[in-house]
Amino acid sequence: MRAPLADLTLALALVLTAGAASAQPAPPVGVVRIAPEPVTETVSFVGRIEAIERVNLVARVNGFLEERAFREGQEVQKEDLLFIIERAPYLAAVDAAKATLASAEAAKVNADAQLARAEELLRTRDTSPAVRDQRKAEAEMAAAQVLEAQAALTRAEINLGYTLIRAPVAGRIGRAAVSPGNVVGPDTGPLALLVGQDPMYVTFPVSQRVFLGLDREARRNAERRPRVRLRFQDGSHYDQVGQIDFVDVTVAQGTDTVTVRARIANPDRRLIDGQFVSVAIEGPEPEQRVVIPQSAMMLDQQGAYVFVVEDGRAAIKRLRLGQPLEGGRIVVEQGLTDGEMLIVDGLQRVRPGQPVQGVPAAPRPARGG
Repeated sequence: MRAPLADLTLALALVLTAGAASAQPAPPVGVVRIAPEPVTETVSFVGRIEAIERVNLVARVNGFLEERAFREGQEVQKEDLLFIIERAPYLAAVDAAKATLASAEAAKVNADAQLARAEELLRTRDTSPAVRDQRKAEAEMAAAQVLEAQAALTRAEINLGYTLIRAPVAGRIGRAAVSPGNVVGPDTGPLALLVGQDPMYVTFPVSQRVFLGLDREARRNAERRPRVRLRFQDGSHYDQVGQIDFVDVTVAQGTDTVTVRARIANPDRRLIDGQFVSVAIEGPEPEQRVVIPQSAMMLDQQGAYVFVVEDGRAAIKRLRLGQPLEGGRIVVEQGLTDGEMLIVDGLQRVRPGQPVQGVPAAPRPARGG
């Protein structure tokens, strides 16, 4: 009798234990209610910063380089003096040209006087027309020699001006390629590079598919052009907004892309010529979109999914994702609707179909984008 009684006691204990287990409350999970919010549509690309003004400074006359009048890497203003080439030979050439001009002008005065005398003698028949014609030709030749001497003086003054190399634009000057004491000339090559600083260009390739979409949007909102924002490689955002000012006229056959260029201010000189940046083109108007924290999202072989609370149980929702946003969030194109309760905390305890108790999730600090 003891064995049957022991079995009955064990069975009763198992029933009571199972009943106690089934009576345990559903585990709590942190939830947030899905509510669309305004999101500005953006499309991202990789771009390169380009200086609007970029000048290679070269010597236009031959001579010893006497002085470098700048500090490498400094900013200079338009017409600032940068290099001085030996001036003495060119000053002498100007003086010589002035002397030649003075001689030519004196010869012209004499020729004009001889012509006037011949004209007077011709009227009194004291000379022949042939003599008058000779004096006229000599006067015209003297006038031509004056013009030639004036041109030579202008050329000498221009060459003298080339001995002072000034900044043709405002910008930052790079490293000098030649030090004072060297002979420089037109064949020497660039003496230094001068790069404009504000504003700058950013150029980036856009695929035809994306370009056509942007073009349609621009036609619908002709009065509001898309804004261009930049992000540096360390993840920080640039505080100036650019505007597209040029779209190339051809498609690159190798990549099937169109080169687009935007103009953007650079008051703090954070943009550097040749720098790589992330480029985001923002749509003209924000739209209401479903946005979720990326920490609530999981992935498997079928793609992205989340858990929501439906009728007190955890249910899987498959997602089609859109653009990522700052603060560790992402846009959901399809899969969630307004009012659904998204599970964001306690996901490690959740299984599909499991009873859960949704409680409001604690607010989380946004992460930098």
